[in-house]
Amino acid sequence: MPSYDYRCKPCGRVFTLFYKSYKDYDAASPVCPQCGSSDLTRLIRQVSIARPSPNLANLSSGEMLSVLDGGDSREIGSLFQQVGDSAGVDLGQTYRETAERLQKGESVERIENDLRAQAGDADE
Repeated sequence: MPSYDYRCKPCGRVFTLFYKSYKDYDAASPVCPQCGSSDLTRLIRQVSIARPSPNLANLSSGEMLSVLDGGDSREIGSLFQQVGDSAGVDLGQTYRETAERLQKGESVERIENDLRAQAGDADE
């Protein structure tokens, strides 16, 4: 749900309005909740710029090892996800779950321990 911040020019109050869509925002005529004035200035609070993510599936084996050695679980998860997507075959539920857990920032060690425990349970 988009939110927009405003400052009322006459009374100086800063407030936020929420809209269901950009279309609703575009059609709205906002007014200050304190004094009712429509003489408002829209504020820019935070700007996010999406960085394109690197295509990790096209890395050389040496570059992939560098990602793994780097230890950043989110980057490793992205590598797993992209390689899995580019494989053209389903690599299985465990692979998909592992990639998702890594992308969420879960530690490699914890995931390895969980997988070992699951393998041990399967052996019994």
